[in-house]
Amino acid sequence: MSTASSIDLDAIQGIVREKASLPGALLPILHAIQGRTGWVPEEAVPLIADALNLSRAEVQGVLDFYHDFRREPPGRHIVQICRAESCQAMGAQALETHVKSSLAVDFHQTTADGSISLEPVYCLGNCACSPAIRIDDEVFGRVDSNRFDTLVDRLRAEEVSA
Repeated sequence: MSTASSIDLDAIQGIVREKASLPGALLPILHAIQGRTGWVPEEAVPLIADALNLSRAEVQGVLDFYHDFRREPPGRHIVQICRAESCQAMGAQALETHVKSSLAVDFHQTTADGSISLEPVYCLGNCACSPAIRIDDEVFGRVDSNRFDTLVDRLRAEEVSA
């Protein structure tokens, strides 16, 4: 993952060149950039617009419309809280309140130490074990405040030992 100070414009230009001829190239380009860097830097917008003969506003509009595109570098870990009906019925709102307070962030923000970004997600497919969260690529079910704290403590301990 790149940080705001280490944007690899050559890599971004390579992605744009590689995918510009695809039908409907804008979304594949944005996904590829985010897949490579973890986010879509502002500096990518004019490169994409020029290559696809679009205005910067059109590229910006797509970035704004699709909430999965990150506009800032993400934390080293991504925590997603399911906000679908089953999880809401089983206490996700209380969990969300605890998580936001515990991490001192809101959705789409990253902790001050850069370790965790918090994102909402609308169904992790784990409805039988609500409320559910995903930390990076691992889904956890029946998560309450205590279990969340344990999971984050373990995550941070693994970072220290790495």
